[in-house]
Amino acid sequence: MSSTHHHDLHSKFTIAGILVTLGIIYGDIGTSPLYVMKAILETHAISRDVVLGGISAIFWTLTLQTTLKYVLITLSADNNGEGGIFALYALVKRTKVRWLIVPAIIGGSALLADGIITPPISVASAVEGITIYFPDIKENVPYIVIAILCLLFIIQQFGTSLVGKFFAPMMMLWFGMLAILGISQISHNPSVLKAINPYYAYELLKIHPAGFYVLGFVFLCTTGAEALYSDMGHCGRKNIRISWIFVKVALLLNYFGQGAYLIKHEGQTLQQINPHNGNPFYLIMPDWFQPFGIVIATMAAVIASQALISGSFTLINEAMRLNFWPKVKISYPTNQKGQIYIPSINWLLLAGCIGIVLYFKESSKMEAAYGLAIVLCMIMTTLLLMYYLVLKRTAAFIIIPLILVYLAIEFSFLVACLDKFPHGGYVTIIIAAILISIMTIWYSAKKISKNYTKVVKIDHYKKVLAELSVDLSIPKYATHLVYMTNAGRVDEIEEKVMYSILQKRPKRADIYWFIHVNVLNEPYKKEYKVTEILKDDLYRIDFNLGFREPTKINLMFKEVIKDMVEKGEVDVTSRYESLHKNKILGDFKFVLSEKYLSNDSFLNFYEKIVMNTYFFLKRFSLSEEKAFGLDISSVKVEKFPMVLHAPEKIEMERVYKHD
Repeated sequence: MSSTHHHDLHSKFTIAGILVTLGIIYGDIGTSPLYVMKAILETHAISRDVVLGGISAIFWTLTLQTTLKYVLITLSADNNGEGGIFALYALVKRTKVRWLIVPAIIGGSALLADGIITPPISVASAVEGITIYFPDIKENVPYIVIAILCLLFIIQQFGTSLVGKFFAPMMMLWFGMLAILGISQISHNPSVLKAINPYYAYELLKIHPAGFYVLGFVFLCTTGAEALYSDMGHCGRKNIRISWIFVKVALLLNYFGQGAYLIKHEGQTLQQINPHNGNPFYLIMPDWFQPFGIVIATMAAVIASQALISGSFTLINEAMRLNFWPKVKISYPTNQKGQIYIPSINWLLLAGCIGIVLYFKESSKMEAAYGLAIVLCMIMTTLLLMYYLVLKRTAAFIIIPLILVYLAIEFSFLVACLDKFPHGGYVTIIIAAILISIMTIWYSAKKISKNYTKVVKIDHYKKVLAELSVDLSIPKYATHLVYMTNAGRVDEIEEKVMYSILQKRPKRADIYWFIHVNVLNEPYKKEYKVTEILKDDLYRIDFNLGFREPTKINLMFKEVIKDMVEKGEVDVTSRYESLHKNKILGDFKFVLSEKYLSNDSFLNFYEKIVMNTYFFLKRFSLSEEKAFGLDISSVKVEKFPMVLHAPEKIEMERVYKHD
C-alpha cells in the first residue's frame, strides 16, 4: 500500500467509507447502552440523583476519553495509515527507549483478553431480551448465546466481505433505533438534559451505594474506544471522525432517554418494573416494538463481536512479525487488504468465549469481569502516546498536562474496576497474564537466541566457496542452494550456515543464495535488494517487508530470480551439460536450521524457564518452512545445538598405561 494511498485513505471521506466505518468499528462501543445503565443501577432502588449522575459521568467519559483522547489525538498517531497498540509501538520503537516494550506487550495482551469477554457479554445482553416474552427460557439463554457464537466463529474462515455488506445498513438501523428510542423518552422529560453539567457526575461518586467504584460501571460506555484506533487502517481517519459525530449523538440520546424513563420510576428497582427483564434498554421500547428491538440488538451484538474477532487476528499477525508471538498459520480468505484469518486464534477465542458463558451464565455477572483488562490497555496506549508526542516534537507544556490528565482519569477507572476483581475481574486478568507470559517468553527467548548466535565475515569464506562450487570430487547437492539468514549486515553470515555448507556433509552447488527478511516499522511495504558477493557463485537478497505483509518467500524469491534473469544478472539454467544445452532450469534447494537446546548449556533460573517454555511453545507453532511459505519438497531442515554459557575449558590429565 503506497503512502499516496494512505494519504487518500485518511484525508478523504466518502458516504461509502462512512458506511463501512459504521459497519466495522463501532460494534463494541455501539452496543454499550445494552448494559451500562443496568450495571450502574444494579439491584438498588432508582434515585433521581444517581440516574442524573450516571448519565453525566457517561457524557463526560465519552467526551474526554473517546472523543478527545482517541478520536482527536490518538487517531493522529498513525503508522503509515495503520493504528492499534502494536502499530503505535512500532512507531515509537525508534526512540530506542527499551522499556516501551512493556506497555506494548501488556496493552496487546489486555486487548486480546477483552476480545474473549466482549462477544459473550454483547450477545448475552441482547439475547436476554427474549425472556420478556419467554420467561421460562432463562435457563437456556447461555446455550442460545453459545450457538450464536459458534456460528459466528465458524463463518470467520470464509472471510467477512459478504457479511460486511450486511453490517453497514444493520449498524445504521441500530444507531437510528438508539436515537429514536432516546428522543421518544426525552420528549416526555427534557429536564434530564441538565445531566450535561459535570457537577452531577461529581455528586454521583458521593451518593451512589458503591461510591467511587461506580466508575467501574461507567467505564463500560467507552470500552470500544481502543477498537476505533485498531481499525483505523480499514476505514481512514476522516471517515472515523465524521461518523463518530453521528454515533456519539445516537449513543447519548439513548442514554439520556434511558435516564428520562428511569426518573419516572424513582423509588422502584429494575426488577420491580419488570421482574423478567429489568434492562432499561428494553424498558424504554414500546411493547409492540420490543420483538423487533431484540432482533436488531442481537444482530448489533454479533457485529460487535465480529469487529473484535477480526481485530484479534490483526493483533496476532502484528505480534508475530514483532517477535511477540509464535508463528501460526494465516489464511487470506478474500482479496481485501488487511483481511486475514488465523485458525488457531479463531478456535482459541471460541473456546474462551464458551468458557466465559458457561462460567458466568448471565450478562450481569459478566459485567464484573468486563472493563478491567481494557482499562489496562488504555493506560498503556497513553504511555506510548506520550513518546509519540515527544517524537513529533510537541511542546512539553502540552504533553505533560495532557498525559497527566489522562493517566489520572484512567488510573481512577483502574482503581474503580479493581473492585470487580473478586467478582469476576480476575478471569480477564488471568487470561491477560497468560498472554503477557507467552509474549514475554517468546520475545526474551528470541533475544537470548540472537545474543548466542555467532556471525562470521563472508570474506573469509569466498575463496573456499568458489573452489567448492567447482570441486567435482564432491557430489553436487543442488544447482542452487538457498539459506535463510538472520544476519543483519550484508558482509556477515551465521557461523552455523558455513558449518552446514563446509562441514556438515560438504554441499556443492553452482550458486549459493543467502536470504534475509527485514521486518520494517511500517505496515505495508515490499521491496528487495540484491548484493552480488561472488560473481556467478554467491548472492544475497534482502527483503524489506512491512509488519503486516505476509512472508511468502517462495513466491517472492521466484520473482527476484525472474527479474535478475531478465536483466542478465544471473544464469539459472542447470550446469549439467545436457540440461544446460536444452536450457533446463536448475533445481533450488532451501536449507533451514532448527535449533535445540544443547545439554552443554549452563543456564540460570530465568533463562531455564524462558528457553524451556520457548521450546515447548515451538512444538505448537508453525514450522519454519511453512512460516516462510516454502515448498516442502525442496526444503532440508538441519538441527543445530544451541549452547548458552558454554562451560569453561575442561582440564583433564591423560593417564598412560604402564607395563
